[in-house]
Order: sequence, then structure tokens, then C-alpha cells
Amino acid sequence: MEQHECIAHTERWVVDVIMKYNICPFARREVERASIRYVAIEHTKIKAVMKALIAECDYLDNHPETETTLFILPRGFEGFYAYLDLVDDATDLLAQQDYEGVYQLATFHPDYCFDGEAQDSVANFTNRAPYPTLHIIREASMEVALANYNDPESIPERNIAFAERKGSEFFIKLLQHCTKA
Repeated sequence: MEQHECIAHTERWVVDVIMKYNICPFARREVERASIRYVAIEHTKIKAVMKALIAECDYLDNHPETETTLFILPRGFEGFYAYLDLVDDATDLLAQQDYEGVYQLATFHPDYCFDGEAQDSVANFTNRAPYPTLHIIREASMEVALANYNDPESIPERNIAFAERKGSEFFIKLLQHCTKA
């Protein structure tokens, strides 16, 4: 799969799922401002992915007009548990590189499963994406967004209730739509 295809599929997911159904109430502003950066990483080795992640943090450091990055991993992390290991490594690396408190990671995967949830729980679809993806978020921006949002703690519960109303088939079709040419 070509990098531009992965990026196009992920952009479609952001607009047609995350923004359209208000999964993330902060996404619309950034989509409209064109301040989301999409980067598809071809590396499959942890060390190379970690190097690319830090390079992306450096990019964000030097481009304040870019609010956030979706760091897409189309190959090598299809297994959810291997992906979770990568997430742990990435979180540790951000701390080692003095990015703790500067950037945080949100995680998305085609087989996402919340801890304690059954694999087939519809709640998992709130974090399912076309490809394994690390969302690099500026913590200062997130603090401002949350401070200006009424009851941010209700977002996950609202998303789960929406997912339960719509059901798994609805989300399966949405995700399939995102990866069609």
C-alpha cells in the first residue's frame, strides 16, 4: 500500500467518522484550519519507528501552525499486542526525550480493545481506525481545549453510548468505507 493511500484513508476516517459523529469534539476546528498533519511511516522495526516519532515531535516543535499529527503505521503493527508494546515504548521515549508534558499520545488501531472490554464490544470502535495510529497531541493545546469544553469527562461515556446505539455493523461499514478507493 502506498503512503498516500494510507493518508487518504486516514483523512477520510477523521472527516467521515471522528468529525461527522463528533467522536472528538475538537477535531472539526483542526480539520477546518487544515492544522492536522498526516504522516505514514513505512518502517516496521521499533528502533526506526521511534526515531521517526522523535523526528515528528521535532517537526511539531518547529511548526506551531501544525496542531497535531496522526502518525500512521500501515505495516508491522497489525497485531494489537505488538502495537501496545510499541505504544509503551513510544510513551517511555517521549519521557526520555523530555517531551513528557509537551506531547501526549492517543492510540487507535483496527483491532483496538479497551482493557477489560470484550474484543467484540462495540465500545472499542471509538478507538478503531483504518491503520495502527499514534495521535501526537500538544498537551498545552489540549489543556486549553478541555478548559473551554463543558464537561469533558462525559466525552468517553457519550461516545460509548453512541456506539451502543449504532452497533458494530454500523462501525464496520464506516471503517470499510474509509479504505475504499
